[in-house]
Amino acid sequence: MKFPMFLKETKDKKYHEDLFRAVNFKTPADGALLCPNGKKFKFVYRKNIRGNQYGRQEEIYECEECSGCPYAEHCKKTPHNRRISLNRELTKIHADVIGRLTDTRGFLLRRNRAIQAEGTFGVMKNDREYDRIVRRGMDSVKMEVFLVSIGFNLYKYHGKQQAQMDMAS
Repeated sequence: MKFPMFLKETKDKKYHEDLFRAVNFKTPADGALLCPNGKKFKFVYRKNIRGNQYGRQEEIYECEECSGCPYAEHCKKTPHNRRISLNRELTKIHADVIGRLTDTRGFLLRRNRAIQAEGTFGVMKNDREYDRIVRRGMDSVKMEVFLVSIGFNLYKYHGKQQAQMDMAS
């Protein structure tokens, strides 16, 4: 399944040619990031991503010297040295997903998903006029979705029972 920035990361030429995006910084053989002015970024610290229950972390890097940089007004928004945060794990996952979705099998799966309607949700929204969840709080929301799903399954079951009775008579 495509992630939110899939189209931008695969088709947007401006996104890939933007020299000031951290993901587009050059990386020499030693693995350090280089800004458009050729200055190295030094690792500062690692921090946990807030709200992530899997312990994912992002790395914070800071440019060694931004004073007198001709690109400073385009590159940074504060008077201090530029800081960037990178999530290498997420970048690796995105690269893997892009590789899978752009090959022949992935293209066929994406095309197939695009033409299929989400049947159950379509019936629930349009035919049963169930537009939105009314409850608040995770437990109440789960209960409401379970009840609507049970109702939908009972409706299907009743329809099949009626069809069998009609065939028998």
